[in-house]
Amino acid sequence: MFDYAVAFAHQPLPPGDRIAIVTNAGGPGILATDAIERAGLKLARFENETIRELESHLPDAASAANPVDVLGDARTDRYQIALDLVAKDPNVDGIMVIVTPQAMTEITGTAQAVTALSQKVDIPVYGCFMGEYAIRAGTEILEEHGVPNYPFPERTVSAIKAMADYRDSSAQPLPTFETVERDRERAAKVFKQVRSDGRFSIGDFEARAIMEAYHMRIPESRLAESADEAVQIAGEIGYPVVLKIASPDILHKTDVGGVKVGLDSPGDVRAAFALMTYRARRYVPGARIWGCLVQEMSPKGLEVLVGMNRDPQFGPLVTFALGGIYVEVLKDATFRIAPFSRDEAWQMLDEIRARDLLEGVRGEPPVDQEAIVETLMQVGQLVQDFPEIVELDINPLMVFEKGQGALAIDMRLVLDDAPAK
Repeated sequence: MFDYAVAFAHQPLPPGDRIAIVTNAGGPGILATDAIERAGLKLARFENETIRELESHLPDAASAANPVDVLGDARTDRYQIALDLVAKDPNVDGIMVIVTPQAMTEITGTAQAVTALSQKVDIPVYGCFMGEYAIRAGTEILEEHGVPNYPFPERTVSAIKAMADYRDSSAQPLPTFETVERDRERAAKVFKQVRSDGRFSIGDFEARAIMEAYHMRIPESRLAESADEAVQIAGEIGYPVVLKIASPDILHKTDVGGVKVGLDSPGDVRAAFALMTYRARRYVPGARIWGCLVQEMSPKGLEVLVGMNRDPQFGPLVTFALGGIYVEVLKDATFRIAPFSRDEAWQMLDEIRARDLLEGVRGEPPVDQEAIVETLMQVGQLVQDFPEIVELDINPLMVFEKGQGALAIDMRLVLDDAPAK
């Protein structure tokens, strides 16, 4: 943050993303080039006239293209010529000056040339004087005249990127926050009941009412208190079905074998009901077992995750990620602090690295991204309405083809231990 503060305090914002590099060493120039590309910035493409002028004033072995390599024997005058020519090019939005201490390098003179340039141009100039003690006299001159200096090209580029991002965000209109249609009172009744029981977690069975109150689509499901009732409900819903243990004391159902999918006959349902209730009582002695939730089997779709963790400083941090390996191993997730606008919700989808899967790959059709955005907005509204929610997971949210919507298959919530609001 200090790196950024120095740049913001003393330099103008870059008008664009086109950065020129002037260096006396090829290696750091390559590092800077790679860092610029990784940051999503651009190497400035000089006008032909600029290149001709540079070629006429620099040694034959020097590079007149960007990055401009003035060679290791460059004194102040060669740096000054290169900097003046580069600064005049209309395709340059910012200049990074890399200096490594070599036998012919004039550290203080070069620093003075950099500060003089910074004072006469209206684009930002960044120093990258490398070498600790050997360049200290030069960095002191830069600091005195408000030119930010960084010991490595990557840190220099990071500061440039921060300024470019701020420029872009400042140019955007202020976000507008919309209110999501919901039945807040219905959800509040669930929270009140949970609190009255002295509990701080809400599992899938009770969470259904909350999801419905916020107009999230959920699979058809009903509670069965016996195996016979489970078979009856399964027949009415239609096979195949899913069975889930229903208990206020078991939040993570899979840990006790409390979920069975693809049950396609009365016999399967009876056996699953008996086994799941037995395991639940064995693994969680004393747990209240309400029965099993009989749920329609969701069609195949793309599994994504929508969640929230409430940060003590920043508030409700809403998460979006693709399911499975993408979030568990690759940590491919994006975040926003609620409240956020619908445009920001769309940005969350754009920011994941596996973005192409949403558009459809290898013949798969694109998924209903609007349904994901709607779920993000609903979750954002829910966690604003109820500050006592400290954790929330919808995992998975099954997303279908474009226009077919999404189903919130499973949801759990954790509440804080403060008195009910």
